[in-house]
Amino acid sequence: MSDLYGLIGERLGHSYSPIIHREILKEIKMDGCYHLFEVKREDLKDALYGLKALGAKGVNVTIPYKVEVMKYLDALSGEAEAVGAVNTIAFENGSMVGYNTDYYGFGMLMKGSSIDIKGKRAVVLGSGGAARAVVQYLKDNGAEKVVVVSRSAQNADFNDVELIDYTRLAWLRFMDVIINCTPCGMYPDIDCTPVSREILNNFAAAVDLIYNPGKTLFLKLADEIGIKTVNGMQMLIGQAIKAQEIWNKIRIDLTIINSISKKIR
Repeated sequence: MSDLYGLIGERLGHSYSPIIHREILKEIKMDGCYHLFEVKREDLKDALYGLKALGAKGVNVTIPYKVEVMKYLDALSGEAEAVGAVNTIAFENGSMVGYNTDYYGFGMLMKGSSIDIKGKRAVVLGSGGAARAVVQYLKDNGAEKVVVVSRSAQNADFNDVELIDYTRLAWLRFMDVIINCTPCGMYPDIDCTPVSREILNNFAAAVDLIYNPGKTLFLKLADEIGIKTVNGMQMLIGQAIKAQEIWNKIRIDLTIINSISKKIR
């Protein structure tokens, strides 16, 4: 019988996760199927317990449930607790354990794109689960300054970073990297950008965690200015690989990671 995996979220029509996990399972020679589970907020708890009852091995969690899902879990890993968000759940010995592989995936993206954050000044757009993982990575890897920009800055919960709303973003100067952690610009709303060309002019690099489309309007505007641009595909692959390592208690070789990256791109 094939192992059951999946992705829980609200709207999942854009997701490449089944393709990526299918490639990973093929490469590691394990039998499994990965499904998309679109779940309404009021059904989240029932969905988790239903998957547990079905004998699922693990699921990923995406927008908008990375924080809310935590209250239904039996335990959290160290990095999930530090980040304050969960994007991966393992069903282990009758328990639901939460992990955060976004942290690992974002690190893979930054290293693969040769963006060294040490001593740099970064702006993070958004305050959801992905933003929390990004902020933790930036802090752990020596960023000189981290500014989080949120439409509801007064309600966002971040420690040791500056928190502002979008009206104050234009006042920032001498920054290095801007990272979009919002869904603005994601398929099918591809004509949306979280910030203007004028804002992007203040940065040397623009990173968008969105991977569909591969070139968002945010990144197109950054390209026109001539600054470095990176999309979120490498992060998606990285977090998926780490999830499979957790679910199957294995280490996936770098040659396999590189092979999958070439196929998906």
